Amino acid sequence: MNTKILKTEQEYNEACERIYSLINSTENPIETNSPEGEEMELLSLLVEKYEQEHHQMEAPNPIEAIKFRMEQMNLKQADIAPLFGGKTRVSEVLNGKRTLTLKMITLLNRYLGIPLESLVSGNKEIKLEAEKKEKLLNISSIREYLNGSRAAMI
Repeated sequence: MNTKILKTEQEYNEACERIYSLINSTENPIETNSPEGEEMELLSLLVEKYEQEHHQMEAPNPIEAIKFRMEQMNLKQADIAPLFGGKTRVSEVLNGKRTLTLKMITLLNRYLGIPLESLVSGNKEIKLEAEKKEKLLNISSIREYLNGSRAAMI
């Protein structure tokens, strides 16, 4: 396959198909330094770059992240109640009646391994007041940072 920067969905799909065929072409693992290994590594980098540019995934809603982790670990609400301060509080959080506190977020990260980004980025209702936002955007370093990949958060 002629490797090049992936610019279209078709090129992306072809690269994914080639990686799949390389993986399944032999019963033995592909050696890293072999021509097939180097082709697969290069294609993987190109696919990753294309996905980062065209298939950005948002962090899950914090409640969904908690429920997913509970399912993965086969946990019930009563099992994680100590992380929330009791059975009533865990029920309130999981039903959207109470927001996560910093302590809850820290404990969920520490004891269940839920990424901090998943626990804090889901609340799109938290917005900066227009006047304060404008004041921040007047600072060049903050404006440049926000104009990067995180622009959707402002």
